Amino acid sequence: MGRFALVLVVVATPAAAAADTFKLFGEVQAGGLYGKGTTGAVADAGSAFFAQSPHAMYGAEIGAELLIFDAWIQHHQYTDGSRLTTWTQFGLGIHHTFDTGDAAQIKARTGGYFEVGGGLWFGVGTGQQVMPPLDNAQISDKAVLLEGRLGIGTHLNSVFDIGLQVPVSYGFFFKTGNGAGANDTSTQYRGVQVEGLIALRANLRLL
Repeated sequence: MGRFALVLVVVATPAAAAADTFKLFGEVQAGGLYGKGTTGAVADAGSAFFAQSPHAMYGAEIGAELLIFDAWIQHHQYTDGSRLTTWTQFGLGIHHTFDTGDAAQIKARTGGYFEVGGGLWFGVGTGQQVMPPLDNAQISDKAVLLEGRLGIGTHLNSVFDIGLQVPVSYGFFFKTGNGAGANDTSTQYRGVQVEGLIALRANLRLL
């Protein structure tokens, strides 16, 4: 019985969590998108932003992490080779990384990891390539979104990580431009989005 209890304790013990106090990080990302409008006239017409965007994507993310609390800025571009849309969003939330290597790998930051996170985002989308400086006339959609994220990967060294991420988000959107008003319910819709990403991350650990 004692041995069985010991096995249960070992199995139930979580992988070691990364112990960074404060860091800055940046990622380059590439992958694919699936999106669907769920309610609203825009969704019924098939014009929800992520539903009508091309499915291949690339982009970048930068952020800061204090313990498990994160702030992010992310920019993604979606393309099929002939058409392009963009989505830029700003978020706050939580994120935690669990190392899965042995003690030596964890100390050297060369083992594997898995990560979980979630946050609240505000985003803006364009139906075409952005022509700087970005102004409201170029924005086709705006949204507030809730996102959850899972990921797995490996630490290449003390600075770089590479991994797979699956962010899933659900949001309240509204169309802008062409005389659309904030109180015009025909421009408002809800939607769900899923991305599969390959991400190369650089970490600058300050504390």
